[in-house]
Amino acid sequence: MIDALLTASKPELLDKDGDGTLRGLLYDYFAFGRSLEAARETFASFVGLSPTQYLILIAIKNSTAEEPMGVNQVAERLYLSGAFVTNEINKLVSDGLIEKTPHPGDGRRVQLALTQHGVSRLIRLAALQRPVNDALFGMLTREDFKVLSQLLSRLASNADSALKLAEHVQATLKFQENQRASAANLPESRKKRRARPRNGR
Repeated sequence: MIDALLTASKPELLDKDGDGTLRGLLYDYFAFGRSLEAARETFASFVGLSPTQYLILIAIKNSTAEEPMGVNQVAERLYLSGAFVTNEINKLVSDGLIEKTPHPGDGRRVQLALTQHGVSRLIRLAALQRPVNDALFGMLTREDFKVLSQLLSRLASNADSALKLAEHVQATLKFQENQRASAANLPESRKKRRARPRNGR
């Protein structure tokens, strides 16, 4: 009965008492995630942007001349759909915060860069980001920070496949539940007919 209540099955995620460590990790992660979301909303509103627009500006700021960012690269970096990112980028272009220029090696693509107005907006924002990020992550050693960065990158890259698995398993379980419910609701006479061997055998 206890095993049926476990929320994971891989030995690496369990201990002698079951899934308590995993549950504790997730509770802490959700709590920290809420703090990150609140900080992101604070940062974005401080400079008059939506949270997604704020992230897009930061992503483009961190691009280089050797690795310029286009729409697809921003979408991949932020784990967002290309269509959604395109709409947000168009708004930022209209507001004069970023500019599009032809990609030097591929005429079908564009590369994105901050305008001076966009740079000024991020300079203003950085004065708020620095103390908040220092407070959020300042208890980590440099080695802790490197390990956390690597682990989160691996977890994020696997998240989409896990969500697709969730959809598949959910559909399968619902189908099985519906099948059992349908069988339980059959009249007794029909159940007997379904259970009777064919040709009297």
